[in-house]
Order: sequence, then C-alpha cells, then structure tokens
Amino acid sequence: MGTTTKTPTKAAVDVLLKDCVVEAETLEPLLDSLREFTRRYAPHFQRREQREHCATYIEGLLSSLERKSIEPIATDHGLPRRGLQQFVGAAAWDDERVMAELRAHVREELADEDGILALDPSSFPKRGTESVGVKRQWCGRLGKQDNCQIGVYMSYQSAKGHCLVAHSLYLPREWVDSPERRKKCHVPPEVDYRSTWQIADDLLAAHGQELPHRWVVGDEEFGRVGPFRARLRERGEKYVLSFDATTTFEDMSVDMPKWKGVGRKPKYRPFVQAQVWAKKRRRWTRIWVRDGEKEPLEVDAACAVIRARSRTRGEIPPVEGAVERLIVIRTVGSRPEYRYWVTNDLEASLEDLVRVASRRHWIEDDFGRAKGRVGLHHYEVRSWVGWHHHMTLACLALFFLTLEQRRVGGKNLRDHGPAGGLGDGRAAAKSAG
Repeated sequence: MGTTTKTPTKAAVDVLLKDCVVEAETLEPLLDSLREFTRRYAPHFQRREQREHCATYIEGLLSSLERKSIEPIATDHGLPRRGLQQFVGAAAWDDERVMAELRAHVREELADEDGILALDPSSFPKRGTESVGVKRQWCGRLGKQDNCQIGVYMSYQSAKGHCLVAHSLYLPREWVDSPERRKKCHVPPEVDYRSTWQIADDLLAAHGQELPHRWVVGDEEFGRVGPFRARLRERGEKYVLSFDATTTFEDMSVDMPKWKGVGRKPKYRPFVQAQVWAKKRRRWTRIWVRDGEKEPLEVDAACAVIRARSRTRGEIPPVEGAVERLIVIRTVGSRPEYRYWVTNDLEASLEDLVRVASRRHWIEDDFGRAKGRVGLHHYEVRSWVGWHHHMTLACLALFFLTLEQRRVGGKNLRDHGPAGGLGDGRAAAKSAG
C-alpha cells in the first residue's frame, strides 16, 4: 500500500512563512552593532589599514557569501585581493592579544561562576600537502584517515551563551622535525611537538583562569589520558570527561579479596571493563536532562567509585592511583545507547554530573555555527600565522553572532539566510528606508 503525503493548508503555510520573517527593524542595527563590536578590538591592530581589513574580513565572514575566503570577501567589497591576503596570511598583528581581548569581552557578557570550559579537537580536510600541519591522519569530520589539519579548541559555556575562546594548531612530528617545512610555513622556532591533549592542557593552563568556571569537560581523546586528568587535579580543576567503554578499572565498592594465608596478599580489587560493569548494572536512576520539543529528555544513569587501570602494560602499580567516579549514562528506549564519563568530583550529585556531561556537546554546536555561519573552515592560507589569524577573526565573528542572538531574542539569526547575518541585514536595512 502506498503512502499519502498531506498537502499543508494555506493557513498552515502562512503561519510558517510568518515565523520565517525577520522584521527590518530587527536587523537594521546589525551593521551599527558590528562597527561598535570591531571598534573594541581596533587598538590591537597597528595601522589604519589593518583595522579596516579586520572589519572587512569579519563582515565577510558574517555575510551570505557561499565561500567565505579571502578572494570572495575582497571581491564582494570591491577591494584588491592582495591587501586582504597580506592582512590574514602574514601581517604583523598579534592574534593572541586579540584573543585575550575576546576572552575579556566574553567574561563581561557571559561570565557565570557555574561556567564550563569545554575542550575538543576539530579537523579540516585538505587536498594538498603544503598547508602547515597537514598530513594523512584521523579526520573526525570525514570519519576516516585522510589528509587534514587538526586544531584544538576551548569553548566557554554558561546559561547566557557559549562560544570558542582559544585555539591552537596541532603540528605533527613530521612537521616539527622538518626545518624546510617549518621555514616555508613560518612556524615559530619555539613551537615543539605537543600531542592534542598537551595542547588542550596548555590552553587551560594559559587561559582557564581568565574565565570563571566550575567544570572542565572534554571528549574521549582527553578523558582516556591519565596524565591529562592528573594535570587537571593538580590545578584544582573539576572535570567530567568522556571515557572509553573498554577502560578497565578497580571497583572500589567491591570488598578486597580475602587472603587465605597462601601466596601473595591481594593488593587490588577485581578489575572490570566499564561496558561490562554497565551491562551487569541492575539499579539505575532516571534523570531529567532538559525539556525536549515534544517531551522531556530523560536518561538513566549510574555511577561507581573507581581507580582506573594504567594503559601501559606491566606498569607497577597497575592503577593510576587517583580515586575517581565512573558515570554511565544510558538512553531510554528499547535499544539503549551507553555513554561513559569519568570525574574527580566525589561529592556532586549524580543529577548534576549528568547535566554537566550533557553540555559537552555545546562545543560541537560552536563548531557547527562556526563552520556553517562564519566560515571557520573556508580559509585558504598555508602559514602558521595565517591559520591562527583566520581562526581568531572567525572566533570574533562567532562571538558577535552570539551577542546578536541574545539581542534579537526570539528571532534566531542563524535560521534566516545562508549566514544568518549581514547579507540579509543589508537588504533589510535598505528596504526599510
């Protein structure tokens, strides 16, 4: 039997169209807001041309251009490409000073003592081999090994909003050890090899205290690394990090094996894999996470006090030493999915930990908005300086969008037009008079 597609009534269509309309007076102040926004960052650029290029490039990133790279932005503004290319790819302005100003701005607008710092890598597929840091490696965006660059990012999250606040490019060993490639892409001499978790640790150490927060969250790439968790504990950070389902741990709730007086006296409780522990778990707590579009989003959760086993075979002692908590979150339904987390907070309620864990994905929303709305991945620069310059300007554009979404309120700029931004704003402002 075939299926029948219902044609929406004219009244239903009218309601949908009305909901899609953004009034001109809503978008009229957009360009003025952008000028005011970029004016704050102007002192960090040395010359008038740099300040003008900064405003032009950010406006281009926020526009409705399909490709938000240097040439289309320059063409759209009636400018020669070379000047804008020099500004992004090689000009002597300090992107870290600009990012420091951004974090100060974020603190003024979004600060919350219950804030969260989220860490996550993001990959950028590349066809050639000349761009700084590119190699065949795991590309999360494609879900396979491929030619790409990898950046490590930090996002600030609070009830007032969230955005990217720090970034650094991962430089593979092949690049670190190649003087020719370093020289060609202008990699600073002080840049040495750092794994992605070490870069994340550097970002936290350098900038974490600039923004008030209660938690650090991150994906499995960081959660499975014992030294990274140890670094967080040393700095007094509370973390909720994604955990590998195959991680083996000592369950501290289990009694120590009784010694029968023969052989070695047991030093450790039985070890068990996280996924095995979860499948055998009988008691779960139903927890409300947030309201959904149709019904409340709820999950089942359980926790255990553990000591994670070392990932290095033969290491003595075989456990990492620190007492932590394993959090297992299970979706509600006939085919439940399991997610695993580890935290060093032994006192927080299970409900609080589940809600903190659920907010890790906000950084993925930041990536989605940054790549879909402000051209985070549209860059065409090859140098170390160019990559960090582009990322800095894209972070500024993303934060501007965050502020404008708060100003507009119910009218979500992201949902109107390819960029949800200035291209449509100009047209609306002109039509308004």
